[in-house]
Amino acid sequence: MIDGRDLFGNGPNAPVSDLPQDRRQTVPFSLLEKIGGKSAGVRAIAFLGLLRIPEGKKAGKPLKLADFQRKFVKGTFARNVMVGVLSIGRGNAKTALSAGLALAELVGALQENPQPKREVILAARNRDQARIAFNFVLGYITGLPEADQAHFIIRRGSKLEIEFEGNGGGLIRVIAADGKSVLGGAPTLAIMDERAAWEREKGDNLENAILSGLGKRDGRALIISTSAPDDANTFSRWLDEPPPGTYVQEHRPAFGLPADDLDSLLIANPGAAEGIGSTADWLVAQARRAIARGGSALSSFRNLNRNERISTEDRSVLVTVDEWMAAEVAPDDLPARSGPCILGVDLGGSRSMSAAAFYWPETGRLEALGTFPAIPSLSDRGASDGVSDRYMQMHERGELSVLGDATVPPGPWLAQIVRHLDGITPDCIVGDRFRHAEFSEAMNAAGLARVPFIWRGFGWKDGAEDIERFRRALFDGEVKVAPSMLLRFAFADAVTLVDPAGNHKLAKARSLGRIDAAAATVLAVAQGARMRAAPVRKARATWL
Repeated sequence: MIDGRDLFGNGPNAPVSDLPQDRRQTVPFSLLEKIGGKSAGVRAIAFLGLLRIPEGKKAGKPLKLADFQRKFVKGTFARNVMVGVLSIGRGNAKTALSAGLALAELVGALQENPQPKREVILAARNRDQARIAFNFVLGYITGLPEADQAHFIIRRGSKLEIEFEGNGGGLIRVIAADGKSVLGGAPTLAIMDERAAWEREKGDNLENAILSGLGKRDGRALIISTSAPDDANTFSRWLDEPPPGTYVQEHRPAFGLPADDLDSLLIANPGAAEGIGSTADWLVAQARRAIARGGSALSSFRNLNRNERISTEDRSVLVTVDEWMAAEVAPDDLPARSGPCILGVDLGGSRSMSAAAFYWPETGRLEALGTFPAIPSLSDRGASDGVSDRYMQMHERGELSVLGDATVPPGPWLAQIVRHLDGITPDCIVGDRFRHAEFSEAMNAAGLARVPFIWRGFGWKDGAEDIERFRRALFDGEVKVAPSMLLRFAFADAVTLVDPAGNHKLAKARSLGRIDAAAATVLAVAQGARMRAAPVRKARATWL
């Protein structure tokens, strides 16, 4: 029975099949007789090949795995692997694949001698999301021979469950990450769908409860999702810092490519080349449509369809990734260091980054440097900030340096920053009014006491003006910079808070974000815009 409905939800008290309840255990499940092999991966691939596609343009046809799907199944079910992690663009049948594997575990197809009373968990952010995978499993069941369908009991009430009564029995349970925990469970297979979209606290609690339960019965977990919007997301940590016993398969193109670049689109969407999901032409067309619309449409396309770690929170971003990357040029194409130079400075606190931006308003050239104290080390700091080895990469590129022990000493740091100019003396330095005393001491220690200092606030008044001037200069093509990881990720973490009057001030998108280089850049470019807008003083006439 199906709680008053058949497999399709039709009719009260409709039977699953004509077989009596007491005969279901004695009638063999025919698909198991067609599966050979000893390894779980080989058996899983064989079982999936016996299913039929439940929906879409190929509905009713035998399920044929793509190369990337076979690779994931073999890697996930390899010996000594407990967790399989898959990151791929939307529309590449990852939920359909995981649903097929859930059914394989339910019927005991993955082992020659499966455990009795197997338990499979389908977990998603909420019940509606989990129902998608649940419906895929139902679709696969309806494509089985009628005699095989008789082994299943479907429950659609307050709980979404599928029970299998043959081959020792099994149960699929649907769990929402916004509900109660599952402490006490002992799953043999757990599938966490769209993990990047789960709420941080509730999602982490559910994940921990599931993983702790897997150890009771040597279970496996499948964690599948499109890319998270940032490095601090738990799903990103699985990809960047996988613990022992984890198989990772990530389909993410290199950062900084055009949204409509076909080769990178196919990296994020390998199914497009094998007839799964969106076609290559459709992806390119959608990319160009997103480029034309810009804003949230482009950010969402990059995150969901290109599988890039791009924040989709664009309501108050300082600038989008594509808007910033429009200012990047090849190092050989950078304008000259010509004309007055403006030094924008964001002096860090006791443990934070100090950053400086050099801007030449006549040519539009921009350079930026950041500095951390030596304790903790860059690798330890990257781990605590949830960015893996990003700081080490910046250091190797010459964009991030280390100075001091627990803090960056302002005077020596400012002197080091000015040495980067190779003898050029900045025409002015722009910094935070709140740090007035520290800046004065630092400038005296660095021998820059004669350089004019312009005080700016980071509040609504000065901040709104500086942000608007910076955006205008950027959009008008008056900022040119060599590709910089420091600046890319600083602007990715930079958002603006908006007051009721529409004024903006700079803020972090996440608590562990480092926006110091972005703040220094805004100060320098905004001051350059003011200098360009200032009227040129004419020389006074001299009467002889």
